[in-house]
Amino acid sequence: MKRLTKEWAYGKDVNALVLRLVMGLSMFYGHGLGKMNVLFGSGEINFPDPLGIGVTLSIGMAVFAEVLCALLVTVGLFTRLALIPLIATMAVAAFIVHSGVPFGRIELSLLYLAGFVGLLFIGPGRFSVDHIIKR
Repeated sequence: MKRLTKEWAYGKDVNALVLRLVMGLSMFYGHGLGKMNVLFGSGEINFPDPLGIGVTLSIGMAVFAEVLCALLVTVGLFTRLALIPLIATMAVAAFIVHSGVPFGRIELSLLYLAGFVGLLFIGPGRFSVDHIIKR
């Protein structure tokens, strides 16, 4: 029984690693870099302002979450703390920015939201910088 528990724990750590890598890198490359180019590029910023805080601050917060926090999640550094802005960003995208649109438009935001919430619950796992620091 002890061996079975140890194997399960190892599998959980591998699952956390795979989820961190896929979620973090997908968010960074698929969404964060594009928004960062818009934020730091020349020209007018065309981005929603769902919270009424201004377009520049809205995209700045999205870039913080989708670039910096996504990279922190990927390597497993301050993982649970870095997940909070990502979860908030995906919740705003799914339930405010894309509210009232067909499900296909919010599906990706919901998948990211579910993955990030799942990571929040299971933690970064043994194969993370957080685990190395903790030891």
